[in-house]
Amino acid sequence: MDRLHLMSVYVAVVEAEGFAGGARKLHMSPPAVTRAVAALEERLGVKLLNRTTRYVRMTEAGQKYYEDAKRIIALADEADEAALGINVEPRGLLTVTASVLFGRLFVMPGIVEYLRRYPDVEVNALFVDRVLNMLEEGVDVAIRIGELPDSSYRALRVGSVRRVLCASPEYLSTHGIPRIPEDLPNHNIILARGLNPANEMRFGRDGQPLTVKLQPMLSVSDNDSAASAAMAGLGITRLLNYQIAEPLRNDNLKIVLSEFESSSVPVHILHREGRHSSAKIRSFVDLMAERLRAELSLN
Repeated sequence: MDRLHLMSVYVAVVEAEGFAGGARKLHMSPPAVTRAVAALEERLGVKLLNRTTRYVRMTEAGQKYYEDAKRIIALADEADEAALGINVEPRGLLTVTASVLFGRLFVMPGIVEYLRRYPDVEVNALFVDRVLNMLEEGVDVAIRIGELPDSSYRALRVGSVRRVLCASPEYLSTHGIPRIPEDLPNHNIILARGLNPANEMRFGRDGQPLTVKLQPMLSVSDNDSAASAAMAGLGITRLLNYQIAEPLRNDNLKIVLSEFESSSVPVHILHREGRHSSAKIRSFVDLMAERLRAELSLN
């Protein structure tokens, strides 16, 4: 059998978590799918899947082969698109991911503009506050905040955000404005755990790092709740500046200790880079890069 076909069958079985599901996905009979995976294992001389009557699970070799096969299939698809001239006009399914609030504020308006320009594209937007594995989740483009690990994906820097301390004018009027980080233990602290997993905050002073231990009055799992509590006058919280851009503009929150902020956090667009960049990916990255670089709160 054709090697690329065998790879495609194997990937379908893994992603469907079974031979029957893979067969439905490929419009093949289950016995044909079973024979294809067996032929692939025989060709490679290695076991790729552990099978039971209830499930299939990849072996260690199977996991590595799955990742490599996904890349090879993607490159083959890109080569086909280039040869057929499909790259002239974006079309097909585009999967994009970003964090929830960032996606709502910045990515969704870009998606709306993109779909108006390219109605032959279908966008699947995954806005979640966790880092998705782009390969396993089938993600084409990711907008990431933070330093990036080494990756086979191309990263395009489009801006940066700041970690800022803020409180309502009412709180600061009642409790006073902290002048140095060491003043914070004497204040009511609201911790957003996504940005502050430990009971401490890190700052910079005279080029040196400074860590302040804290006992929070309130800890919350999401940024919106931390911002709401701060706007209600409960205390001081630390968030990324884009997350509170509107309350800052409306004077519902004020930034404090800005001179002690730690270094800014980069914002990147990640996407798969092949020999032939897909038109749908290239056009979306270009549009989002232009929009994000124009955002004042990100630059």
